[in-house]
Amino acid sequence: MSAHPIDLDRETIDAPLFAPEAFRLSDEQAALTAKVRAFGKRVVAPRAAIHDREATFPIENFRDMHGEGLLRLCIPKDEGGLGADFQTYCLAAAELGRYCGATALSWNMHVCSTLWSGPLADELEMTPADRAAHRARRSVHYQRIVNDGAVYAQPFSEGGAAAAGAIAFGTEARPVAGGFIVNGKKIFVSLSGAADYYGVLCTERAEGEAASRRNTLYLAVPANAEGVSVVGDWDPLGMRGTVSRTLLFKDVFVPDEAMLMPHGVYFQAASRWPHMFITLSPTYMGLAQAAYDFTVGYLRGELPGMPPVKRRMFPTKQIAVAEMRIMLEQTKALWFQAITEARANPSREQVLRAYAAQHTVMENANAIAVKAIRTCGGQAMLKSLPLERIYRDSRCGALMLPWTAEICVDRIGREALYEPGEKDD
Repeated sequence: MSAHPIDLDRETIDAPLFAPEAFRLSDEQAALTAKVRAFGKRVVAPRAAIHDREATFPIENFRDMHGEGLLRLCIPKDEGGLGADFQTYCLAAAELGRYCGATALSWNMHVCSTLWSGPLADELEMTPADRAAHRARRSVHYQRIVNDGAVYAQPFSEGGAAAAGAIAFGTEARPVAGGFIVNGKKIFVSLSGAADYYGVLCTERAEGEAASRRNTLYLAVPANAEGVSVVGDWDPLGMRGTVSRTLLFKDVFVPDEAMLMPHGVYFQAASRWPHMFITLSPTYMGLAQAAYDFTVGYLRGELPGMPPVKRRMFPTKQIAVAEMRIMLEQTKALWFQAITEARANPSREQVLRAYAAQHTVMENANAIAVKAIRTCGGQAMLKSLPLERIYRDSRCGALMLPWTAEICVDRIGREALYEPGEKDD
């Protein structure tokens, strides 16, 4: 637990990424994003460089999040959480991304276990019996987080087309008395070796059955369960602090009570709540803002620990900052609209806009970081300053499933030109 909880009356915090008045945020949203911003600046930012350099997971950030209530952000208030909805989570995560991309991206994996099983699932169809059972099961998970600070990961990728939603997951859960036997492999598992539970997406498959996406299960597998192992090294270009190693499951028994969603509900969510797949983008929205903020501070001679040398008087620098600001504002406007439209059964135009927002954020975050390095010059490449880390972290966004930049472009083009069910003769 954080030894010194955030006191917003005494904190000197940065300007909000999304000004509450301009973007019509509620008072609760404004207060929560300010809290996350203060936490990011005071607690997370000072630790970012060492975890990036050593490729170690910042578990102390998550212990401090527990003390600040941030692990329970999207848990309903009647379960002891803060009750944040999808838009509020995205705004908060973007603020955290300004200070450490790896922490924000890992936080996303944890929060989604509560966001998907909470406010998102509440908008989906279930029988009364299924809903009652779901609420009883999720309450167990929520209390682990609220009371004990349990951290959940969300293994997704397997190296094939399953993470993009094209085929069934290769990790399988065989039904047995009282639960399931899980076998399979997940790659790029953020929080691997640090999480207490892994929210595993897998295919329920009985003997002799064909694998089907409709039978996707969402199971909370204890990290210390027999048959769970973490293997491989982790030495990537960026997002080094996520420590996203490979996770293996060998005949792991998981009880029925571990289901984070009832049978068939994940498939329903993936079909009817597509915005659930843009929750990685807030981190990169924050990185875009961070690259711009660094550039302005550097050119004004206001970076902490740097000589107060001003470089703002050169027309080339002014033009570059103007171009960065234009790109940043375009990105913010489109992304904010997309997260505001998140809901069950969005319109075709809203889904296309979500694809466009995901692509824009992931590409523009890195484009702004590239221009920031060129504008600030050679010193910006030094590891003693955060910009080179922002650049490396931002380069990873366009590659991240389930909506990579290429997938977004493909779907926008196809769905803009073809009505549902329409084919060429």
